[in-house]
Amino acid sequence: MVTLEQVEKLCERADISYDEAKVALEATNGDLLEAIINLEKQGRVKAPSGGYYKSENSYTTADKSNYEKTQKEEYSRENGSTFSEILGKFLKWSGKIFHKGNINTFEVSKNGNKIVIIPVTVLILLLIFTFWITVPIIIIGLFFGYRYVFNGPDLEKTSVNVAMNSVSNAAENLIKEVNEHKGGKNNGEDSNN
Repeated sequence: MVTLEQVEKLCERADISYDEAKVALEATNGDLLEAIINLEKQGRVKAPSGGYYKSENSYTTADKSNYEKTQKEEYSRENGSTFSEILGKFLKWSGKIFHKGNINTFEVSKNGNKIVIIPVTVLILLLIFTFWITVPIIIIGLFFGYRYVFNGPDLEKTSVNVAMNSVSNAAENLIKEVNEHKGGKNNGEDSNN
């Protein structure tokens, strides 16, 4: 799509009418330099005496900064955001997540005594980098009577804690059943002897 600004620039540089400029730009899909070259090949525009075209006018520093700012704004409107804006948003989001991970904790307790309290951020890092060690240790801990709870302003009353409590209770019940089953077998074997 050819803009009015592009047509005006071509009119200025090539000294042609608006209609001619519009037709030339439409033929080149809005490429100003290509339009000038085509007009030159057709003999409608005189070639520069130096042998080349300069794509910039002699702008002042303020004009250049305004032009760059306008280009960035135009790019933002067309493409959503610039890379620096996206990076800034990502870093802000990462900071919020990191903060939430540090104010919420993962607690390990046994018989009501807190054994270990670590920030959720550390737990996530352990799960990412040492998954095959961390998960088995947590599971084995359930069978040795350890309980796990998330605490903090964001995680204190979540369904995760309810699920973890259910798993801890299930592990305790399984241990009791195994012990009762062993106790019953031992008693039965002793009575047969």
